Amino acid sequence: MSGRRTAIIGGLMVATGPLSLTLYAPALPGMVIDLGTTDAGGKLTLTVYFAAFALAQLICGPLSDRYGRRMVGIAFFAIYVLGALVCTSAQNLEMLLIGRILQGFGVSAGVALSRAMVRDLFVGREAIGILTLINLVLTVAPAIAPTLGTALLAIGSWHLMFVVMGGFGLAIIALLGFSARETLPADRRVPLNPRTILGNYRRLLRAPAFLLPAGTLAAAFGGFYASAALLPFVLIDQIGLTPFQFAMAMLIQTGSFITGNLIAARLAKRVDGWQLVAIGLVLIGLSGLGYAIAPRIWPNEVLAVMIPVGFWMLSLACISPSATAAAMSGFGEIAGSAGALTGFFQMGGGFLASLAGTLLFPEARSALVILMPALALLAIALASADLRRTRSAVQR
Repeated sequence: MSGRRTAIIGGLMVATGPLSLTLYAPALPGMVIDLGTTDAGGKLTLTVYFAAFALAQLICGPLSDRYGRRMVGIAFFAIYVLGALVCTSAQNLEMLLIGRILQGFGVSAGVALSRAMVRDLFVGREAIGILTLINLVLTVAPAIAPTLGTALLAIGSWHLMFVVMGGFGLAIIALLGFSARETLPADRRVPLNPRTILGNYRRLLRAPAFLLPAGTLAAAFGGFYASAALLPFVLIDQIGLTPFQFAMAMLIQTGSFITGNLIAARLAKRVDGWQLVAIGLVLIGLSGLGYAIAPRIWPNEVLAVMIPVGFWMLSLACISPSATAAAMSGFGEIAGSAGALTGFFQMGGGFLASLAGTLLFPEARSALVILMPALALLAIALASADLRRTRSAVQR
């Protein structure tokens, strides 16, 4: 399978995750009222999604090492579609949470399998290039989702958004069934042995070469997903934007991510992965500083929130492909497990960050100005430690 086809299929699979967050973000405050719950209940629909997403990857990766990438992907996206149907018919918070858990479980295949497919076919700088292309495809869904969500709210209820998610899941199943080829040959598949699976994960967790870049992904994506949970409440409830104005403001996030990926795609051909990460660390540091200062000085200004968001997305475009390739580079024989565990770290970071934003702070703005700078510092510390480790290994 060509690099371009791998990037398109992998990108669309991964894009389902952000689509399932950003499509219904404009409806969150209204959904809270409709279901008769609190802001914490609305944020909980995101938290359980993150938790299921993170944990299911630990199952999805080993299954794909045993049965191949395509069939496991089809099965998991079928679960995602089922979850969308449950959400569509939900009349209370409990039913919605069940549907979101099923969606998180099913969509976990996108991250785990796309990375494993890349590792099956590509290595080194070529792998970083393909992962950057996947990020470019990934930008399509977040670009249109808030605006589409706002349009759907204008013609119907929030339930309609989950119908669209189910249709996207069906499209991914068709793509895997008819356009993708299996990237893991039968002679490279490993038995589904619980002891072997746990041993593989133990090996990965004991390896600094895996742990440090995976931890960097957890901090960087934790910030992205935490902001996804907090921004609707800051921009709509506290600053007072309408759902349409919120969608327009979120174009800053999307435009920054697209721009960052276009720049990263060019740089990936000319510089090493660690140099790309170093650029990302400068950007995420600026973002963390902006979050800490700007919303405190200008509490009712949209740009005081969205400019730090833009810098975070620029940094994510630089950090994500290189850190992912670094985490998986030495573990080709267990690529499914490595891809699953990197995805677990990524979504686990989102789960912990969104949970912290819900439980530790009295309101969304406080979480934004304290949690985001802390995550930026953590990403910088972990990535810097990994860069020092890499340079030491090269010098030896």
